[in-house]
Amino acid sequence: MLERYQQEISVVLNKFWSTQAPALRQAAGWMAESIAADGLVHIFGSGHSVLPVLDMFPRYGSYAGFNPMMDSRLMWLSVMETGGAKELLWLERTEGYARVFLEDKDLLAGDLMLVFSHGGLNAAPIEVALEAKRRGLKVVAATSMDNHRHRTATHSSGKKLADIADLAIDNCVPAEDALVEVEGMLGRVSAGSTVSFITIGMALVAEVAAQLRQRGITPRQFVSPNVAGFSPDNNRQVFADFHQRRLRHAARRLNQTAHS
Repeated sequence: MLERYQQEISVVLNKFWSTQAPALRQAAGWMAESIAADGLVHIFGSGHSVLPVLDMFPRYGSYAGFNPMMDSRLMWLSVMETGGAKELLWLERTEGYARVFLEDKDLLAGDLMLVFSHGGLNAAPIEVALEAKRRGLKVVAATSMDNHRHRTATHSSGKKLADIADLAIDNCVPAEDALVEVEGMLGRVSAGSTVSFITIGMALVAEVAAQLRQRGITPRQFVSPNVAGFSPDNNRQVFADFHQRRLRHAARRLNQTAHS
């Protein structure tokens, strides 16, 4: 079965790289434009789709400009107990919650919202995308277009995530997500979407950095202490950069509100 998973995930990634590079470059261009203008690239996912959000920033090899938006109620902290998977699965499908989650978030025109959702059907990612669009942000969706093509919308808007987005990046994972057939088992095992989503996130981090450098901007990298050549307080400065960016961003919102 090890070889079988290797084969199946290789099929996914080969298809991904052969078809999605143009979308990645376009998304990265928009993100670099936002960061260069002192905006933010907000990142959202719920359930297992929070994993690429956690991985994009802060983590070694990344830099300020990406703003992970996470809610502990939209990720499971246990299986059956309080904060467990059952509660999460109910909440991420409940309409109205995501709008409350975003009420006090600084989402400004010129920012970008990146939403990860394999299914692209649940209320939480759809309503984050809808609210971001309402506030004038570009929206990029990372989703399964196999799901998009073959599943019926369940949100009251009649929309699926890719319908809302300005750009959809296909994770190239089948709708079922699990990839490996094991004899005697009815369904497949071993998901593929997280591997693809992490690939999307890291590819964007790399391409956005390259496009920022083309604009003459050098973001301060968050680095492992095992990397030579960086000052001992480098990572503290990365967090300071992020904090200052957030403060400037909030000040822009207050200024816009005062003049609206």
